[in-house]
Amino acid sequence: MASVSKKGVVGGVCAVMTIIGVVVSSGTVRTSEGGLKLIGDAESCQRDPYVCPAGVLTDGIGNTHGVRAGVRKSDAQIAADWEKNILQAESCVNKYANGKKMNQGQFDATTSITFNAGCGQMQKSTMFRMFRDGKITEACNQFPRWTYGGGKQLPGLVIRREKEKALCLSAPK
Repeated sequence: MASVSKKGVVGGVCAVMTIIGVVVSSGTVRTSEGGLKLIGDAESCQRDPYVCPAGVLTDGIGNTHGVRAGVRKSDAQIAADWEKNILQAESCVNKYANGKKMNQGQFDATTSITFNAGCGQMQKSTMFRMFRDGKITEACNQFPRWTYGGGKQLPGLVIRREKEKALCLSAPK
């Protein structure tokens, strides 16, 4: 039977910045390098599958699609999965949160939370409704409400949401 690694086991770790370099060089994502770094640092990069705090089998940089226990991924596979997942989050932000009208910080922060929580959760959220209604500051202030995983508040999500909120409220670049 295939095994699932513990997150952070030496040998199964990959470099977030290497994966960011591959994704940025493709030129297909709108999320900035800084936004990708926020997501990548929060998720970390694991070659081997692991079970995340919400109980979902995960690999790469927060990838939950097509993960198979015992299957280690290469940088190229991790980058391809991540790019696909980022593009899906961006599409959700554009479609349900008026993303095309957001400045870069707002877009990056909203893509980060959407990547983490999923489009299904975010598209019906108060945050996305506020973005659609043009209530940007109010929408940005919603980030700290999203700090739970697996039914409990997670310290890592508290930190991530504060970073996302600050980025969302930052002046346009």
